[in-house]
Amino acid sequence: MTVSATPSDHVRAAAQRLADAETTRLPCAPIRDVIDVGDIEAAYAVQQHNVVAARSAGRRVVGRKIGLTSPAVQRQLGVDQPDFGVLYADMDVSTDPEIALTRLLQPKIEAEVAFVLGRSITEPITADTARDYVSEVIAAFEIVDSRVANWDITLADTIADNASSGLYVLGNRVPVTDAPDLASVTMTVTDNEHTTLSQGTGADCLESPYNALAWLANTAQRFGDPLLAGDVILSGALGPMVPVTAGQTYTATISGLGTVTATFSAH
Repeated sequence: MTVSATPSDHVRAAAQRLADAETTRLPCAPIRDVIDVGDIEAAYAVQQHNVVAARSAGRRVVGRKIGLTSPAVQRQLGVDQPDFGVLYADMDVSTDPEIALTRLLQPKIEAEVAFVLGRSITEPITADTARDYVSEVIAAFEIVDSRVANWDITLADTIADNASSGLYVLGNRVPVTDAPDLASVTMTVTDNEHTTLSQGTGADCLESPYNALAWLANTAQRFGDPLLAGDVILSGALGPMVPVTAGQTYTATISGLGTVTATFSAH
């Protein structure tokens, strides 16, 4: 799959709608009225159009995120593949004592395994070889968000919307040499009252987060934009997403990796 260097009027119109929603903080209508619901190439062209604009405005890309890794979510949207978006440096809120909900539109939080790449990936890889390119494995939260009102999305809508990216939090880090078998890790998300909100395993992420990394690396190469040493990669949810509430602190515990926390304020 390739993305045209010259966007069509439809691509520009869809990109502008999503960009306006980001700027005004007002969710917009789905873009599938201008981009066909099955036109995945056009959806990635919309995403890329806004990535180019963001980079021109000074935002720095520091990695990628993988979405739709859960079989349940794939079935819900009627798709049989993941998608991906980019991570910007200003999306990293790992050191923020509180995350302001005013930065977001319709946030949900999900626990993930994140990677930091120790080497660039410029050749096809498999789940078995993906580990060789990783330097650190991290317990992480992704705060997913949608510029599309009421999360009324199809695959094309979420791809165009940078895979519904919002913010992310990196928690406990483990050298890849000390990391457990990622397919077998267990995950639990709790709130202030220690109520369990979400549970899952590494196998819920394309059977293993390393499978997700291999899919992303190979797809990125086909787009001519390979993953690079130092990139942060969010590999996809280990369990169901949880709606975010102001005043709550969310903690994810991933066996063998440790914990990650995120606290949200209304301001």
